[in-house]
Amino acid sequence: MTADTAALTGTADLAPLEPEEFQRVAAAIEEAVGKIVVGQHEAVRGALICLIAGGHALLEGVPGLGKTTLARALAGALELEPKRIQFTPDLMPADITGTTVLIQGADTQETQLRFEPGPIFANVVIADEINRAAPRTQSALLEAMQEHTVTTANLTRDLPAPFFVLATQNPVEMYGTYPLPEAELDRFFLKLRFDFPPISELNEMVGLTTTAEHDQARQASAPVADATTVLRMNALVRSVPAADHVIDYASRLVVSLHPGSAGATDAVKRFVRLGPSPRGAQALALAGRVAALIEGRHNLSIDDIQAIALPALRHRLVLTIDAERQSVSPDDIVREAIEALPREASS
Repeated sequence: MTADTAALTGTADLAPLEPEEFQRVAAAIEEAVGKIVVGQHEAVRGALICLIAGGHALLEGVPGLGKTTLARALAGALELEPKRIQFTPDLMPADITGTTVLIQGADTQETQLRFEPGPIFANVVIADEINRAAPRTQSALLEAMQEHTVTTANLTRDLPAPFFVLATQNPVEMYGTYPLPEAELDRFFLKLRFDFPPISELNEMVGLTTTAEHDQARQASAPVADATTVLRMNALVRSVPAADHVIDYASRLVVSLHPGSAGATDAVKRFVRLGPSPRGAQALALAGRVAALIEGRHNLSIDDIQAIALPALRHRLVLTIDAERQSVSPDDIVREAIEALPREASS
């Protein structure tokens, strides 16, 4: 952790960015990432929303689509050095958080204990193939993702700010993988899908990534913002007003996804075993604010809530066995809940 990064840790007094500057910087970041990542516009926008909001992203897609490339491109556009953790079955928690080692002086026989920080101490942490590590190791991320701290040997240390975990997982390969615990999934702000590109984007991807010009352009790309700018963008997001009926809509949407609620659809009652936690409503309200600012609007709307609902809620639904047997996806259930939910609460 550099001195500049350490100075940003815990910063809460930075002046919010102006809305026009916010929109300009967000567009510049997306443009910079788009020079390296072909297509995947929803995933790029979602990852940017997570970073600005102070949350974490889970990227799901088959190998080779550019999930890790997106994480590195986003870090490069913001002048943040990423640290990558390759999750494997033999990875231990200390390999992530760090460990205390015994150091002996070169000139004396004195020994001392010194903490060697792990790769979690970074602004951008790429957790590659996160579901390949055992639940014990995955749990090392829980405190970091929620509290932005790491506790080892009864000592709590702050992580740098901004702190952003971008995890990847393969949805089809099951051998040698472990399901992510619900408590860990809930700590991911958004779950973003990487879809296989259409022919036009695949042609562009192959054309760009197999030439020397692409490598030269990637190496020559300059950052368009820094850590301080991200923190100032976050400060503006939290000042965006939201009408009571909009917040009420977000809460009602989350509640309607619980099978025991009065507003639950037949699909929710049949296929959902456990609905979203309050973090789901918080994600809707906060991610919606970021999306509104990116589009040049200065208040949260119900349309913003609906637009961000799938990535904010799809990983917070625990489905029944019947849902898997009938190929019912969380996206199907969330879409149906949105269609059935009235925009205004009944009196």
